[in-house]
Amino acid sequence: MSDLLERLRARGWRMTSQRRVVAEVLDGDHVHFTADEVHARAARRLPEISRATVYNTLGEMVSLGEVIEVSTDGRAKRYDPNAHHAHQHLVCSHCGTIRDVHPTGDPLADLPAVERFGFQVSEVEVTYRGLCPSCA
Repeated sequence: MSDLLERLRARGWRMTSQRRVVAEVLDGDHVHFTADEVHARAARRLPEISRATVYNTLGEMVSLGEVIEVSTDGRAKRYDPNAHHAHQHLVCSHCGTIRDVHPTGDPLADLPAVERFGFQVSEVEVTYRGLCPSCA
């Protein structure tokens, strides 16, 4: 059973066959599928699953905080099941491939107090961009 499935079960989320297949599609490392990609993969396992069900299920998972919505450069939103492990993203500027990265250090420490303008910063989001090996 995937980590995502375990987390959803622990929350008491009703596990229908459609919800299960969406969660199974999102299982794995460096998973950042669009809703359409999730639907295509889910339909291979459960042909009757509708696009609306996939969108609704992804929305529920995001609302529960079990999946992160990732938006980069106006491209389609992608869904990241790595919601409980602090990480940043490395994005290919050409093809849009996304990888989870875990830089060392505290990115908040790089923001001088004078540049915080009195904000109490609660989180930092950093996106690294470049070309992946396939596009370089």
